[in-house]
Amino acid sequence: MQNIDELIDLLNLEKIEENIFRGQNYQAPWNRVFGGQVLAQSLYAAYQTVPEDRFVHSLHGYFILTGDISKPIIYHVDRIRDGGSFTTRRIVAIQHGRAIFNMSASFQLIQESFDHQIPMPKVLPPEESVSEEKIANTFKEEAPEIYRRLTRSRPIEFRRADNFRPLEAKNISPFQHVWFKGKGTLPKDKRLHQTALAYASDYNLLGTALLPHREQIDINKIFLASLDHAMWFHRDFDMNDWLLYAIDSPSASNSRGFTSGKIFNQQGVLVASVAQEGLIRTMNK
Repeated sequence: MQNIDELIDLLNLEKIEENIFRGQNYQAPWNRVFGGQVLAQSLYAAYQTVPEDRFVHSLHGYFILTGDISKPIIYHVDRIRDGGSFTTRRIVAIQHGRAIFNMSASFQLIQESFDHQIPMPKVLPPEESVSEEKIANTFKEEAPEIYRRLTRSRPIEFRRADNFRPLEAKNISPFQHVWFKGKGTLPKDKRLHQTALAYASDYNLLGTALLPHREQIDINKIFLASLDHAMWFHRDFDMNDWLLYAIDSPSASNSRGFTSGKIFNQQGVLVASVAQEGLIRTMNK
């Protein structure tokens, strides 16, 4: 995908029956369905069944099976509850007659109440941060497969806000700060911006869990896969502007890495929070 318009096309599912939708796949360079795609398409499917005055405030999903990148995905939405303030949906993504992903999502009326947040970390602004293209070039000789993945076009632009040295074989603390925004212009549609953020939220998380173990690993032999993903939407935001992803990994054990992230806009407003656990294994080549 070259830009945000192509991402919108990918998220625009085909309705094939009441509560049933069909989606196509982003041809990811790792030849598996990208977790952020299934997450975002599931949210899009749920939104087609939700009243227009309600917006997602949280979602919780489990990646069950590896998705077949060559086949469409069927999304079935179960209308669990329509309450006075909250609407609940369960979404199952299906391929070859089996569930590959399931998610619960909750939608809420806009309601005013108490308001507080933690401060945004002090990091380099996006215009002074390192582009993904520059980082990719450091992999060109020593890790050509990673170079190939990083140089493939994406609908989201990323910039590193910290002093990240990807090939330095030295353990460092499990923290990353990444600016990101859509390539192109998203229309003013809150639901669409939330769905695009869900897509982008699956990037850069599990790599953070590897940072304290760089002296032990061969980056060419690491297998990463999302196991579950949770997200909370706190405040309005604009995917056309830079957002800061402040990521940390509190724990890794039993071939799993746990990560969490806070997403801020440039004014320091906390707009969303994310948590994910993923599989981390060394592959034998």
